[in-house]
Amino acid sequence: MRDLLKRFKPTSLDDLILLNAAYRPGPMQYLDEIIEVKHGRKKATYIVPEMENILKNTYGKPIYQEQIMKIFSEVAGFSLGEADIIRRAMAKKKTKELEKYLPRFKNALVEIGASREDAEKFSDELIEFSKYAFNKSHSTAYAVIAYQTAWFKYYYPGDYMASLLASSSLKEIPLYIKECK
Repeated sequence: MRDLLKRFKPTSLDDLILLNAAYRPGPMQYLDEIIEVKHGRKKATYIVPEMENILKNTYGKPIYQEQIMKIFSEVAGFSLGEADIIRRAMAKKKTKELEKYLPRFKNALVEIGASREDAEKFSDELIEFSKYAFNKSHSTAYAVIAYQTAWFKYYYPGDYMASLLASSSLKEIPLYIKECK
């Protein structure tokens, strides 16, 4: 994560929220491309123009469960109920449940202008994505706590470490003493 933060160079809380959600087995596949888009070395591409409004804040790639719901409902014409079933399947890592909807999803993408190859590739990415897709509210909570923790550790290192040591289990204390040194 430290290397990722150095490469990404976050400039806002939204960037931290995105990185927190993207640093998971599913969306991790997109990190290198997201970094390239953020720094202007690459342009975000969308398999259909309708995806741009949904994915532009995450540099052209799906990072949050909510984005998948919007793609399924607003782009591919699924009902909100179906999109939520798909989101829940992803949240519970039920890949087989997601796969039931993919033929219809791919056909819908092709009908609105995606190439069959792009629709297939995006669907394959969704299978990988579903292995650990995060929703934005969880990522937001974790990112805020991580930022606050880092802030306290940087600006008040003695107080921070004293508090950490006081609230740690005996098993963790040697690790934190080493950190203090």
